Amino acid sequence: MSIPLSGIRVLDFSRIIAGPLATQHLADLGAEVIKIENPITGDEVRGLDSTGQPGISSFFTAFNRSKKSVAIDLKTNRGQSLARDLAKHCDVLVENFRPGVMTKFGLNESILRSENPALIYVSISAYGASGSMSDRPGLDPVLQAESGMMAMTGFENGPPLRHPLSIIDTLTAVHALSAISVALYARTSHGRGDFIDLALYDTAIGALNNAALGYLTSGDLPPKTGNSHMQATPVDLFQTKTEPLYMAVGSDRLFRRFCEDVIERPDLAIDDRFKTPADRRLHRDELKEIIEGALKNEPADFWLERLRHLPAGKVRSLDNALRADETRERNMLWTIDQGDRIQEILGSPFKFDYHELSPPKPPPQLGADTREVLRDLLALTSEELDDLRRLRIIR
Repeated sequence: MSIPLSGIRVLDFSRIIAGPLATQHLADLGAEVIKIENPITGDEVRGLDSTGQPGISSFFTAFNRSKKSVAIDLKTNRGQSLARDLAKHCDVLVENFRPGVMTKFGLNESILRSENPALIYVSISAYGASGSMSDRPGLDPVLQAESGMMAMTGFENGPPLRHPLSIIDTLTAVHALSAISVALYARTSHGRGDFIDLALYDTAIGALNNAALGYLTSGDLPPKTGNSHMQATPVDLFQTKTEPLYMAVGSDRLFRRFCEDVIERPDLAIDDRFKTPADRRLHRDELKEIIEGALKNEPADFWLERLRHLPAGKVRSLDNALRADETRERNMLWTIDQGDRIQEILGSPFKFDYHELSPPKPPPQLGADTREVLRDLLALTSEELDDLRRLRIIR
C-alpha cells in the first residue's frame, strides 16, 4: 500500500489551529511538513497549557504531530533568505499571518512563485487577502460572533452562545486540505502552482448553509431553539426513565418509523398536528411532551435497542466518547512515543482501501530539525550552521 502524498514537501509558517491542522492532515497523508518557527517562542501554543512535555503542550500536540521544526528568525535578512531558499524545494507553502506580514519578510506569493512557479501558496487569515477588513486580526470565537452563529445558538430568550470548540478553524483546515489537493491534482496537467486565499470569515459565512438560505428565501431570522433543530422536528434531547437521549427523526420517513417501531404510536404519524415538518414545528412542544411521556416508561438502554435503526444516542461525556468501543473500532485513537511516556492522540478520519496513512510521530521540540533540513536541502556546512546559530538566526 502506498502513502498518498509521499514525496510532497510542505513549508509550514502557520501557528495555533487552522493552518497547523491543515498541515497535520497533509503529514498524516504522507507529506513531509517543515514547520518554520520563531527561534525564541516557537508556535504561540507550545506553552499554552501545563499538560504534556515542556515546550510541547497538549494543545500543540493536537495540531503538530509528524512535523519537522526549523527555527529561523524571519526578522533578519539572512533568515528571510534561508526561508526563500527552502521554498524553492517545496511543493506547498501554508501561512496564516495577517495579510502584509509575509510581504514584510520578503516571502509573499509573487516573490516565491516567481522563483518556484510550481509552488502552491496557501494564505489563511481572518478576513482574507482583500477587502476592507483584511488588515484586522481575528480568532475563531470572534468569527462565530460576526457571522451570526452565536446569535442562533442557545435557548430562547437566553444570551448568544459560542461553540466551545474551534469549529471555524477546523472547517477552514479541511477547506485548505481540499483546495491543496485540487491544486496538486491540477498541477499534474499544467505544471503550475496556485495561490489559495482562505478566510475564516468566508468559512463561517459558508457554514451557515440551510440557516442562511432559510433567511434569504423567507426574510425570517431563525429562532434560537436550544437543543432542537430550527427546521426539523422531532430533533431534540428527550428524557427517558433513566437519562436523556438525543434523537434526530425529523423527516416524515424517520418520524413514521419512530412512531411505528419505537414507541408503537402509529397514530401520531397521521395526526393532523404532526403530519408534515411544518405541522410538527408548529406543535413542537406538544409533540415533545407526548414523546417524553412514552420514553419515561423505560430506561435509556431499552429505547436505544429499539432505536438502533434510527439516528439516536446517549449524551456522552468526553471521556466516555473517547473510550467508546466504536472509537477504538474506527482507529480514532493513536499512540506516539514521547520518550518518557506513550501518549494517546486523536487519529485521522481518513480511511482508504488502497492507500495507508503515514505512521504518526511525536510533535517536534522547537528547532529540533533545523540543522538537518538546512544541511540536506540547502547544502549548508556544519561551519555555516554553527555561524547562523551563533548569530541567533537559527536555533
